[in-house]
Amino acid sequence: MKGTAYLLQASLIMLWWIGLSLDSTFYNAFQFPGIGSNAFNSFFAPDILVVTFLSIVRAYKHVRELEFVILGGFAFGTFYCINATILTHGGYLPTTLMILGLFYNLFLIFQENIFRESQSKSFVMNGLKTLVQIICIWFITLFFFPWLLLQAFAPNTPFLLEPYFAIGSLLFALFSILGLTSAYIMVKNGKGTPLPIDQTTKLVLTGPYRYVRNPMAIAGVGQGIAVGIIFTSMPICIYALVGALLWQLVVRPIEEKDLLKRFGEEYEHYQQNIPCWIPRFKNNTTT
Repeated sequence: MKGTAYLLQASLIMLWWIGLSLDSTFYNAFQFPGIGSNAFNSFFAPDILVVTFLSIVRAYKHVRELEFVILGGFAFGTFYCINATILTHGGYLPTTLMILGLFYNLFLIFQENIFRESQSKSFVMNGLKTLVQIICIWFITLFFFPWLLLQAFAPNTPFLLEPYFAIGSLLFALFSILGLTSAYIMVKNGKGTPLPIDQTTKLVLTGPYRYVRNPMAIAGVGQGIAVGIIFTSMPICIYALVGALLWQLVVRPIEEKDLLKRFGEEYEHYQQNIPCWIPRFKNNTTT
């Protein structure tokens, strides 16, 4: 599972550099005001040799020390970008992506310490915690990141055009209802919250979970695509699809490993009979 995550990281970094070399709009979206292209391009060798190459090596060879070397490379680049943003008052997109990459590597290294069951069995308390989680996550993933992409790639492009606004708004509302309903069922029947650090103590098999294993992931990806449609922004749609890819290849296997460990045969039976992405409305065998 970790091997796939590091191989995906290496692939995304190489694709990013290829994109920089092939498209000037893509290149300009990741620049810092006042910092020349030579200074920016000087990160090519460290990116390829330290982060990309070592990520490929780690993908096929389990050496924990390599994980910390890769983490150190990401940390250096991240703090450089943070400092550059402070000095130039720009480059918010590359700095944000570097911060995400840093947390991605921290997640890979310390994933065993992230999954913890909720200590509260109170529906009200877990509901309030889930509400705060939803507000924070929706603000970051559905407002802040799309705003960064719009500012970087199309700051002057007109938006809210018909029929895209109507279609996107309808999809956003439908996927939001799915996400909120799934969160409510998880809190009510799972005795916990959606976050891994405060997760449910009971396996949830009702509501949307009766038909698909990860309705909240589907809702999140759908909301992201809906935002892209509302603003007629291909970068936002690609951002949502990359999020789905990361969830499928990195987060899902780790999460399912934890669920199998905690719920055993009950989850194994559920996993075998209920699909991950495409709902199954007939012949449900979990009841």
